[in-house]
Amino acid sequence: MDKLWAPWRSKYIYSRKIKKCIFCGNRAADEELKYIVAKSKHSFAMLNLYPYNNGHVMVSPYRHVNSFELLSNEEILDMMKLVNRIKTVLDKRLKPHGYNIGANIGKVAGAGFAGHVHIHIVPRWTGDFNFMPIVSGTKVVSESLDVMYKLLRKK
Repeated sequence: MDKLWAPWRSKYIYSRKIKKCIFCGNRAADEELKYIVAKSKHSFAMLNLYPYNNGHVMVSPYRHVNSFELLSNEEILDMMKLVNRIKTVLDKRLKPHGYNIGANIGKVAGAGFAGHVHIHIVPRWTGDFNFMPIVSGTKVVSESLDVMYKLLRKK
């Protein structure tokens, strides 16, 4: 039987009670260590540590708010421009066939960090949903975060 190794997932499995906001804790941190791939005036983009697919990026405002209507028009525009910028980089580097782009607002909607609004950008490819999630509840992500970080930061 083949084995799929994803040792980075164990940190997520065993640390279900995270006390600090991952977005506030990352914005001033070492960019490479925290997988921050881009910054703008009011927002930043970072790789999701527990991605649904290769290149799964989250765009977040610097300001800690739990809903879009609490952001200024300038902050919202800045976030959407950063979403477009990241999508352009993903188009060029990963060449996905499509995207899921959206936000989970509130815990019941699936927000892992409901206190800090953010937008998910998930590249998709034809056939990227195979038998693994159905048969074993396992999603295969073929590249490491380090490889994705270097690829998306490349000039």
